[in-house]
Amino acid sequence: MTNQLLLGKSALVTGGALRVGRGIALALANAGADVAITFLTSQNEAATTACEIESLGRRALAVECDVRSEDSARAAVSATVAQFGRLDLVVNNAAIFQSAPLDTLTIEQWDAVFETNARGPFLVAREALPHLRAAQGRIVNIGSLGGIKAWATHAHYCASKAALHMLSQTMAKAFAPEVSVNCVAPGWIEQEESNASQAEHFALKTPMQLNGRVEDVAQAVLFFAAGPHFITGQILTVDGGLGL
Repeated sequence: MTNQLLLGKSALVTGGALRVGRGIALALANAGADVAITFLTSQNEAATTACEIESLGRRALAVECDVRSEDSARAAVSATVAQFGRLDLVVNNAAIFQSAPLDTLTIEQWDAVFETNARGPFLVAREALPHLRAAQGRIVNIGSLGGIKAWATHAHYCASKAALHMLSQTMAKAFAPEVSVNCVAPGWIEQEESNASQAEHFALKTPMQLNGRVEDVAQAVLFFAAGPHFITGQILTVDGGLGL
């Protein structure tokens, strides 16, 4: 059964072709929003997700975008507004998840993760801001439990997500009162490609005794997208207690 919490609204979800991004895009469409998704290399998957959005009775747009690039971010925002006539919500989901020993971490690995995970949300939000202000809109950034807890073999990822958490709070102060900005920080989320033994390992470590699902993250995003505009600057951990 669908709801209409976001009827008449439009959203842009970066990295919305696959996995968590796809789940977020479909949840927003199911709530009544028209949804644009960006992709970098997953063109076929983006087209499929766009068709799924349309099957829910909403308008969809799949646009190629490199969130590391000012011009590309600007073009994606412009294409979304041109397609839907407005922009009410940006979900900065596009990210790189990578592990590497800290003592052998290269400059190239460090920069690649930060360019996507921290610079990307900054650029997309900056380009979208005039439209979001006009719509009294919202930004939801997708952080990580890794931005709160130190993971020894993910230093560049953890640091980039910690930067995104602080950026979210800074945006909340800078973009108020017109735009609310919040952050969803998932823990270990089980997906189709998840390793079975790894899934069991994390479920046993989690107080809720099960792993998170894409739907859990999507519903947290929907809370910030459709809940009180007064809520801003918050980091909501979706981890079943794993980080406790």
